[in-house]
Amino acid sequence: MEEEETYGYELTRRLRERGLSMVGGGSIYPLLGRLERNGLVETRRLAGRGGPPRKYYSPSADGRRALASGVAEWRATRDAVDGLLGPIEMEVQR
Repeated sequence: MEEEETYGYELTRRLRERGLSMVGGGSIYPLLGRLERNGLVETRRLAGRGGPPRKYYSPSADGRRALASGVAEWRATRDAVDGLLGPIEMEVQR
């Protein structure tokens, strides 16, 4: 969504393409609703191709800050776990 605004089904498809096959509409739409209620995404409706209007999502300024913070926290956690597993890996290889 950060790359370009998107609607729910398209977001689900993109996540699946990136290896998150367990993400479906049953989980993505409630999450998008929470993000919207918390002011982390902005929405707008655009006419669909022959169907009902689609709700498009894009991160708000607060959403971009929350994303940057979350990514930093994830990287710090990943680095800590990698630091713990490194010595274990070397012991297993011996």
